[in-house]
Amino acid sequence: MPPVAGRPVIVVDDGLATGGTARAAVRAVRGRGPSRLVLAVPVGAAETVRSLEAEVDDLVVPVAPWDFQAVGQWYRDFGQLGDADVTAWLERAGRPGGGPADGPAEPGRA
Repeated sequence: MPPVAGRPVIVVDDGLATGGTARAAVRAVRGRGPSRLVLAVPVGAAETVRSLEAEVDDLVVPVAPWDFQAVGQWYRDFGQLGDADVTAWLERAGRPGGGPADGPAEPGRA
């Protein structure tokens, strides 16, 4: 993980069902001393969202229905990414100019 002490950090997840992964991620980041910690997700179970509010400085969740069933139901395409996909994205992000216009739009899905 890059150094985050004294810097604002935004943790992004695809959605909150139980919140276990997001909770572990924000706790790992919080332990490294960011100046501000934000968790941003497009959708999450209302109870889970409420339980994570105390873990971060700001929580951005545009949709938090009480009848939430699964994260995948809120996506048109919720295909899983493999380790090779994630590695490719991380390598691309670490290169100078490694933004969206650099290389294939979606590693592993070109």
